[in-house]
Amino acid sequence: MEQEILKLQGQAEEQLATVENGEQLEEFRIRFLGRKGQFGSLMKELANVPVEDKPRLGQMANKAKKEIEGLYTEKQQKFAEGSTRATGKSGQIDLTLPGRRPQNGKLHPVTQIMNEVCAIFESLGFSVAEGPDVEHDHYNFEALNIPAHHPARDMHDTFYVSDSILLRTHTSPMQARIMEKQQPPLRVIAPGKVYRCDSDITHTPMFHQVEGFLVDKHVSFADLKGVLTTFTQKMFEKDLALRFRPSFFPFTEPSAEVDIACVICGGSGCRVCKRTGWLEILGAGMIDPEVFKMVGYDPEIYSGFAFGLGIERIAMLKYGIDDIRLYYENDLRFLSQF
Repeated sequence: MEQEILKLQGQAEEQLATVENGEQLEEFRIRFLGRKGQFGSLMKELANVPVEDKPRLGQMANKAKKEIEGLYTEKQQKFAEGSTRATGKSGQIDLTLPGRRPQNGKLHPVTQIMNEVCAIFESLGFSVAEGPDVEHDHYNFEALNIPAHHPARDMHDTFYVSDSILLRTHTSPMQARIMEKQQPPLRVIAPGKVYRCDSDITHTPMFHQVEGFLVDKHVSFADLKGVLTTFTQKMFEKDLALRFRPSFFPFTEPSAEVDIACVICGGSGCRVCKRTGWLEILGAGMIDPEVFKMVGYDPEIYSGFAFGLGIERIAMLKYGIDDIRLYYENDLRFLSQF
């Protein structure tokens, strides 16, 4: 009897899997679950088994029947939902309704801002270069004057593939790659994805960055300020004040954090800028002579500046977005606004 129960359950599951419409489903119900169906016949046969086996076999048969009934109900609901989608709630097709055009896709807001940033710098004479997301330790750290003991190399900050291969933490490696192969003058921006072990409302493990650098004779900090002032004014379409705060980056010296007057309150102070009137947008500085030496440039002849900005950060400021995770939740209610 135990084998008969298992065999019947297997037969029912096998046939139910082949059911493709409501008519076949009704035939299945009559054959297996109806009053005179096979499970009904099986229950009657339990009257002939030894008394000591009845409880165990009865429970086994009831369990098998309930599982088949559950699968039958799921199939029934699936066909019902499909019918509703096809005919509407009334069960009738309204042939007078106009057709529905498929929605046109659009660029992701991060891609839109990336393209806009690149277009602004291209108008200033910068060329665009792209590099690998999986980078060598030498280009990501060594060539940028970041020694082995620097905190940025910690496993808690960097995704390592092996001892010397990693997911780049910034697009700055393109500085070294380009300077190794080309001689000044250089005016380049390097957009792309970067990866760091961060995840909260203002950080994601993967984000987008644009690295820019200019190398030539007699380049000064004033040139850096002029380029960044032009960029911020074009990007935010406002004549925003710019502020440079002393900072430290291993591959620039002197270095600065660059702030703009709050795009929300205009500098008067609000919740977004934490009542300071300023918003940080990027880091910048004059390229360290040690970086020039590593690529064979003479720091006595050439000078230059570099800057790096996060695309998501710029988009958050421009569009008033308060949670960076919204970019990657694929919610059309959010994405369709841009």
